[in-house]
Amino acid sequence: MQRWIAASVLVVMLMLGGAYLYYKKVYQQNLPHPVWVPMPINPELPSAKVQEIIAELKKKLSQPEILVKVSSDLGLVKKWDLPSDEICAKEIAGRIFIRTGDMDTPMGKVPAIHIGVNGKEKESALSGEISMRLMQDVWKILGIKPPKQPGARDTSYTPDHF
Repeated sequence: MQRWIAASVLVVMLMLGGAYLYYKKVYQQNLPHPVWVPMPINPELPSAKVQEIIAELKKKLSQPEILVKVSSDLGLVKKWDLPSDEICAKEIAGRIFIRTGDMDTPMGKVPAIHIGVNGKEKESALSGEISMRLMQDVWKILGIKPPKQPGARDTSYTPDHF
């Protein structure tokens, strides 16, 4: 009788271990995981103006020419195993979102526009790359000089005494 109990406990432990591994490796990795880049906006900007900006950004970022360029810059054909950049552009167009939200700053929370990509947990790094690449186009669309990247060297000042 004790052998049957020991065998049963072993089988139950193996089943629980398998269920845990399935949860970690399959289920959890396929959960939705949107990734976005927040862009702060003026808190005194009227809501109608913010919605107008969002609609304009959505319209311009959904243009196939921009999305094909994003796909080719990031090499998405190979990463997503799709036949062409045009098909990758359609996939990106289906995943893009632009919405209002807020962001944390040293001065507290401020309103922001979130420009991002919907994806799965296992694709979060690639979704982040796509979001950051889309921000380059957002700066061009809005006509704003992009912020200086942290750790980037300032080459505007070149001292003569070196």
